[in-house]
Amino acid sequence: MKKIKLVIAYDGTDFSGFQSQPGQRTIQGTLEEALRKITGEAVSVHGSGRTDAGVHALHQVCHFTTSSPIPVEKYPYILRRTLPRDVLALSAEEAPMDFHAQKSAKWKTYRYRLDLRPIPDLFERRFRTHVPVSLDVEKMREAAGYLVGTHDFTSFCSAKTEIQDKVRTIYQCRLEQEPGGLVIEVTGNGFLYNMVRIIAGTLVEVGKGRIRPEAIPGIILAKDRQKAGPTFPPEGLVLVKVGYTPWKNSGFTASFS
Repeated sequence: MKKIKLVIAYDGTDFSGFQSQPGQRTIQGTLEEALRKITGEAVSVHGSGRTDAGVHALHQVCHFTTSSPIPVEKYPYILRRTLPRDVLALSAEEAPMDFHAQKSAKWKTYRYRLDLRPIPDLFERRFRTHVPVSLDVEKMREAAGYLVGTHDFTSFCSAKTEIQDKVRTIYQCRLEQEPGGLVIEVTGNGFLYNMVRIIAGTLVEVGKGRIRPEAIPGIILAKDRQKAGPTFPPEGLVLVKVGYTPWKNSGFTASFS
């Protein structure tokens, strides 16, 4: 028996999220079916997190255990021939038996992309959220600074969140302009249900002048979902990276494309 760490990417548009759900097309279910065909075993796949329906990933980390004799380095190649076109196996390596894709993770980086053009880019519609207004990016950056640190993020998660402990640490929250749009990138030790989408919605409200940057600490302290901005749509959100060593401030390391 061996444990395999698998890194995948996916276009989440046509999936009902990562976690398996009866009668729904999910990333976990798709992976488990592909691995069953490859190994002949009923394989259970565990991901670093449960991305929502419609959310994408450039670097989702998973693990599974198997007794199959297939060499570990062959899995990405075989999976690329087995998985549907909207899921891509990037790499695989044998991991220690105590490795857990979610529990061993030290940090995650999510990126939210906005299309600010008056008319949206047709070919980016699956990966950017269209916000055809002028935004004050400097005020948004000021507001983002207040989110950094360890806080109770009750105001920034769905009211449906069942997790009781809503304290999380945000290591970095940065904004970067790109042609025709804006990128919000957030790195933290963990995220609550809809947290990044609510952060994006709140920062856009700041950019529109509807929320003052200095109001953010009060919104955090209120622990009231009604105080923060709207939950933005899923298509603009992508899981960029999952880290398994302590996070170091390295800025924007990946391309925005």
